Amino acid sequence: MTAEAIRETHRRGVNAPAGLLLFGGAMLAVLGLGFFVVLLTGDDPGRAWRMFHVNFLFFTGAAQGAIIFAATQKITKGAWSGPIIRFAEAAAAFLPISLICFVLLFLGRHYLFPWIEHPTPVRGNWLTTPWVFWRDLVALLALLSVTLAFVYNDLKPDIAVVKQHVSGWRRQLYERITRDYTGTTDELERIERRLNWLAPLLCLLYAYLFTLLAFDLVMSLAPYWLSNLFGAFFFMGSFLTGLTLLGLMTVFWRRRLGMREMIGREQFHDLGKLVFGFSIFWAYLVYSQVLVIWYGNLPEETSFLFYRFWGEWRPIAVLVGLMVFLIPFWGLIWVKAKVTAFTFTLFVLISFVGVWLERYLLVQPSLTEHGPAFGLPEFGITAGFLGLFLFAYGIFARTFPMVSPRLLAEAEETGHH
Repeated sequence: MTAEAIRETHRRGVNAPAGLLLFGGAMLAVLGLGFFVVLLTGDDPGRAWRMFHVNFLFFTGAAQGAIIFAATQKITKGAWSGPIIRFAEAAAAFLPISLICFVLLFLGRHYLFPWIEHPTPVRGNWLTTPWVFWRDLVALLALLSVTLAFVYNDLKPDIAVVKQHVSGWRRQLYERITRDYTGTTDELERIERRLNWLAPLLCLLYAYLFTLLAFDLVMSLAPYWLSNLFGAFFFMGSFLTGLTLLGLMTVFWRRRLGMREMIGREQFHDLGKLVFGFSIFWAYLVYSQVLVIWYGNLPEETSFLFYRFWGEWRPIAVLVGLMVFLIPFWGLIWVKAKVTAFTFTLFVLISFVGVWLERYLLVQPSLTEHGPAFGLPEFGITAGFLGLFLFAYGIFARTFPMVSPRLLAEAEETGHH
């Protein structure tokens, strides 16, 4: 790749065309807000809060899962991901919005958490509103703080390289970020060492704190149900969603940033393998939980499965199995399907939507006596959350460089392109 082509890529990365994300995201967010308010003031406000909860869990998991991918690449020294790493890190822009959504979630707590109206003595003080709210708020704040520190340190050397290509408020912001950065080899090594301990810390916090969130915000909806594996199932599902989100964003940005030479067969192949592998792992975690619960045959445990695997909810359970495991498994098992943009996009999109349905299936049956309902309220509120995510992602893309000169150079040097 020529030096001129690399400079052009850097220029486009600094001036990423994010107008579609900003405009489309804003429109969807306003639409979703409208549906949410109308439903709240109608006859069934619980329906609005249930969909709010489903989408909070899904989009928070997708954003954090994408960041965890970036952290794993720091740990494993994955040079192949250099051209796409910023597409994952940009998801961090949604996490402050997610934190606000969590606070709003507790305004509708009486529609969501059955242990408020019907306390469960067996759980003691663990399931009380102050305990659940404050420990989960601290968990989200801790994750947000470490995530922002990780992304900030990874951005800093790149901002120093490209700051001469921006002007106005962005130039002032870039100058402020890099005011104590000299660009020496020692300083760059110091930042790399900082990233090398922030990345594993972030992964450990993610596993532990998302397990806590899974127990508090999903398992507690059926207060007498218990699965020790559920926390791992929840955070690995979020990581899978982060991978599919990154896959979709890679396809989106590849053409818009003119990166066809830098994002090619290897990136699609490796991302496809990761989605393929974690789809299998997701199925393994499902099987591991079902097997133990089934053979234990305890009513308080088996009822959770019966209600979802039979009756009105069974079609959703079958769809989830097809979309998260079987279709991606048989689709992405072929090399050509992974390296062809159309088929790659198709299978990761199916998996992405499938995990949303899985979150829906985890939440809704615990909170309603009726079967699944998909109407304008459900689609509208989901579109609103999607809009918030796209808008936040677009703000990041409009503000910070979407291509890392440093990581792109590393990928070029090792031949990973």
